[in-house]
Amino acid sequence: MKIILNNREEVIDRDTITLEELIQYKSYTFKLLVTKINDQLVKKDDRKITHIKDGDKVVVLHMISGG
Repeated sequence: MKIILNNREEVIDRDTITLEELIQYKSYTFKLLVTKINDQLVKKDDRKITHIKDGDKVVVLHMISGG
């Protein structure tokens, strides 16, 4: 399947994938992540049940704080 992940085209070698599986597949390890699919915010608790479809625009942002 083809998706747009953080403004770059990505080819995922699976037919279906959840947002949580994508995070693991791409090895995102930050604890504080903001996730969106097609500009809709996806809460952390919903990532395991939210499926990504071919052509979806996915954003995964690392929240970093500092001073």
